Amino acid sequence: MAITISERAAKRIDEIRNAEEAGDAKRLRIAVVGGGCSGLTYKLDFEEEPEEKNPKDQEFECLGNKIVVDMRSFLYLAGTQLDYTDGLKGQGFHFINPNATRTCSCGESFAV
Repeated sequence: MAITISERAAKRIDEIRNAEEAGDAKRLRIAVVGGGCSGLTYKLDFEEEPEEKNPKDQEFECLGNKIVVDMRSFLYLAGTQLDYTDGLKGQGFHFINPNATRTCSCGESFAV
């Protein structure tokens, strides 16, 4: 099961990439780290394409974006969609994670 990005999220990622002058060579790394109200939280970063790829990294491409996830994080993220909203309930990236058994009210952290 892949990790996907909604069209709104892809558009916002491109806007941020251009604002940071990250260029097309940057890929999006998604990770899960400890923290937040529910125990685990999401982390997003741009990174350069490495000379040698880590064989344990999972790589996906969605709507023109290269996504990289370390194997430990992928166990929590398989089947997840990254979305973006700018509505009244809050602006930002949101993870639609079928593996999460509990999320905090702000959507920043989750548990499995």
